[in-house]
Amino acid sequence: MERIAIFPGSFDPITTGHTDIVERAAPLFDKIIVSIGQNIAKNYMYSQEQRKKWIEDTFKNTPNVEVDFYQGLTIEYCKEKNASYILRGLRTSADFEFEKAIAHTNREISEIEIETVFLLTSSEKSFISSSIVRDVIKNGGNIKNLVPDPVFQSLKNS
Repeated sequence: MERIAIFPGSFDPITTGHTDIVERAAPLFDKIIVSIGQNIAKNYMYSQEQRKKWIEDTFKNTPNVEVDFYQGLTIEYCKEKNASYILRGLRTSADFEFEKAIAHTNREISEIEIETVFLLTSSEKSFISSSIVRDVIKNGGNIKNLVPDPVFQSLKNS
């Protein structure tokens, strides 16, 4: 059976923290689907199409990484994609507590076997979050080391 992992998030924008997780997880799975979730309660800074393009450009040389959109429960999306794993990155102990609760809930309500796999973000990337990056962008700061090059180049040229 193919080992398929879903890496869900808003990726608004994708950061080097996200890429750290995907690059380190790529050898562990046959396929990783970076899944851009749509939450109608959120106001996004960048369109879904822009975020998808950035992610595709970032992982263009990683053949087992795909990009997709989804709405609703992640476990329902996992079922649709025949994925048995949810990939999550952990930066802090607060992330762990939050993600642990979601993982337990997913196991409780899922009709299929879903394992959540946690990877610790590399220490040099552990401070990076999309919300911090958005704040730096809004205030004209330098994001070169906070986002992958396709994002940096795109925003630099806009």
